[in-house]
Amino acid sequence: MLISVLQVVTWIVKTVCYKVEAILAAMFLSGLCGGVLMVVPIYVSEICQDSIRGRMTAGTMIFYYIGMLVSYLMGGYLKYDIMNYVCLSMTVLGVVLVSFLKESPIHLIRKGHENETARAIAFYRGTSINSKLVKEELQVLRRALNPDLCDITPEEEKLKPDLKENPKVSWWQFLKKSRSTRRALFMIVVLNTMAIFQGLIVAQVYAQPLFAEAVPSMSSTICSVIFTLVTITSGFVGVFLVDWAGRRLLMIYASFCTGVCCVILGTQIQLHWGPHWVTAMFMCLFSLTNKCGAGTVPQVLIAEIFLPEIKSVASMIVYECSFVCAFIVLFIFNPLVATIGLGPVFYFFAVACFLSAIFSIFFLPETKGLTVDVIQSLFVKRTVRRRYMVDTETIF
Repeated sequence: MLISVLQVVTWIVKTVCYKVEAILAAMFLSGLCGGVLMVVPIYVSEICQDSIRGRMTAGTMIFYYIGMLVSYLMGGYLKYDIMNYVCLSMTVLGVVLVSFLKESPIHLIRKGHENETARAIAFYRGTSINSKLVKEELQVLRRALNPDLCDITPEEEKLKPDLKENPKVSWWQFLKKSRSTRRALFMIVVLNTMAIFQGLIVAQVYAQPLFAEAVPSMSSTICSVIFTLVTITSGFVGVFLVDWAGRRLLMIYASFCTGVCCVILGTQIQLHWGPHWVTAMFMCLFSLTNKCGAGTVPQVLIAEIFLPEIKSVASMIVYECSFVCAFIVLFIFNPLVATIGLGPVFYFFAVACFLSAIFSIFFLPETKGLTVDVIQSLFVKRTVRRRYMVDTETIF
């Protein structure tokens, strides 16, 4: 809500002020507000059932690309003042819509507000606060925050009030104590880094000059619009596949196919063995396979593999690493093209794609439809996980 209000302020400044300093300040503030995009998948994952968590989380990025396409079209066909008024209207509408939402149930239960948590669950499930579904999900949230409550009935829980709360520790202490969290953080940082180095962000930022060099016989503007439409369409495909095929298989096969597309693109741009439309076609295939795999799976994993105690900090670490990697890729792209040519650059992207597939085979567990505590157990070493399962069966 706060970020939405700040976005309204930035567009008001852009609309009514014409001084360069004011516009730059508004752009800076708008960029800071844009960071809320990273919060949206996490929020969506916290309010959704496990059965649809993957599709809903992946779907958030589709609307991001739709927004990009709308901004491209408005920038090309609307006057500056009119575009500002349209964007201001959108941000005001966003504030109104966000005001109807409730806080994440996980956030509320962490604060100890169980009544508000029950109301939030009832709101997002479309049921009454006293329904069985609300009580069951409330119990699941308690167990996610306190593993000692596993397999304890509500009646037994009332008889053991000392089990209701764990002593609070800092995120650093929690990270040092939890081996599964460290392994999960390592896995997602590496996977997300390799996903960025697959090169889709380069194609998005440098779409027009990239198509102008790779497909000189076609309009670079038309190619860019087609490329964005393919990215949006592939996002819908990824939303379907992420829960149908699973995260692990989708990441493996999509990364491998993206690597093949990069190799073909590199040879085509370097050797010109086919007509120009072949380059455009494989650029779109590159976007399709990348968005289905590396452009979707890491975003879903970030939102679902961390426990509530560490999720906000861990997600921040992953996204900060993502921003650094994106900056590096964009910074070295033009010097690399000037040094070795555009074609060989795609060979580097292909290496990142194949490494992503190999890494996923050995280190990425399947998380489809699993609760966060079960997902965390998958990151424990096999011998420890087997001993943990035996101990759990013995106790309960």
